[in-house]
Amino acid sequence: MRKKRVLIMGAAGRDFHNFNTYFRGNEEYEVVAFTATQIPDIEDRQYPPQLAGELYPEGIPIRNEKDLPQIIAEEEIDQVFFSYSDVAHQYVMERASLVNAAGAEFVLLSPESTTLESEKPLISITAVRTGCGKSQTTRRVTDILRAKGYRLAVIRHPMPYGDLNEQRCQRFATYEDMDKYDCTIEEREEYEPHIDRGNVVFAGVDYEEILRKAEEEADVIVWDGGNNDFSFYKADLNIVLTDPLRSGHERSYYPGNVSIRLSDGVVINKVETATPEKVNAVRESVAELAPEATIIEAASPIKVEAPGVIKGRKVLVIEDGPTLTHGGMDLGAGTLAARKFGARETIDPKPHARGSLEETFQTYPEVENLLPAMGYGKEQVRDLERTIAACKPEAVVIGTPIDLRRLIDFDVPTTRVTYELQEIGEPTLEDLLSELDFPEG
Repeated sequence: MRKKRVLIMGAAGRDFHNFNTYFRGNEEYEVVAFTATQIPDIEDRQYPPQLAGELYPEGIPIRNEKDLPQIIAEEEIDQVFFSYSDVAHQYVMERASLVNAAGAEFVLLSPESTTLESEKPLISITAVRTGCGKSQTTRRVTDILRAKGYRLAVIRHPMPYGDLNEQRCQRFATYEDMDKYDCTIEEREEYEPHIDRGNVVFAGVDYEEILRKAEEEADVIVWDGGNNDFSFYKADLNIVLTDPLRSGHERSYYPGNVSIRLSDGVVINKVETATPEKVNAVRESVAELAPEATIIEAASPIKVEAPGVIKGRKVLVIEDGPTLTHGGMDLGAGTLAARKFGARETIDPKPHARGSLEETFQTYPEVENLLPAMGYGKEQVRDLERTIAACKPEAVVIGTPIDLRRLIDFDVPTTRVTYELQEIGEPTLEDLLSELDFPEG
């Protein structure tokens, strides 16, 4: 029988994992190409033969999703597998319609088809959208487990934007490790807070190899999910974050709606900034979609390093890039700090954008009066530096999860805004974790 000719739609993460777990070595399919979107400059690469396996001695090309209908026609594609996350259901079905109209079937793989099993207890932490508070929840969970004496390995959702073969299996325990792998700002935002706590972080491309390496040095594995993707691993405990500032998105985004339905515990974060009506709306959604899940309410209060830097000044606010872009948020911790501590004005960076930042603002026009910390490569970091200088701020408010002053020299006063998860009332995350029958640490 003729092999089914397949195209995998992705964004340098779930797509590679789906290939590794479902297609690699599978004689029924021929994966003709990947397509790429969401992340700048990740197309026109190749999934290398060392990762693709013996059926693909030349590797697999990665092309731009914009060319999808043309690729389907030219390559006689039978099936297109949608394999990225943090997108509205409307968006998914628009892509399905495009694929069907081009003559191919549109397919979504289930968690059952792609999740791997760990030999160690595993906790999965995911979210229904980017920017819900998953990172600080993961940090809170690791703090609880470390206090109990467990050796931990954190496995982070992939961000392989460089040489895929070199990034096959990465281990981060020091700042030097991030330098060694030439990490982007987005990667550093996820790894640095764990390193500061003494957590070892694994990431890369081949998540079975990554899991086996992590198991060698840990009693418990913590999956730190990205975007709103579901876990790559079967979990003993599924914790899912929701955001009442975007109430309803737990129903209307893919695959966050899948994650909610699989959850054991749901954290409703940001209850201190959302209205009671929106908090209740999320609670009602969770009760319907995951009636057995434990619901935990939480806040992420901000802590400002030097509030005096903000007061009365014309400030530039820099926030986490993915949260503002495909996460769809219109503010972050830095914006809240600027408002709270009396900034005279917040600068609109759009007229001052340089290089790739101009395209970012064109793609995400809803981002206003703040600067997303885009840094997917050295050139984009330089564009970020040029944009900051062109804005001519009197002070800069850094609301990113990392201290940007490690990467960028500022010639005006700066202050950093940080935040950690704080449970409100009961039950707490510690209560939820205590239900697990883990071996003594």
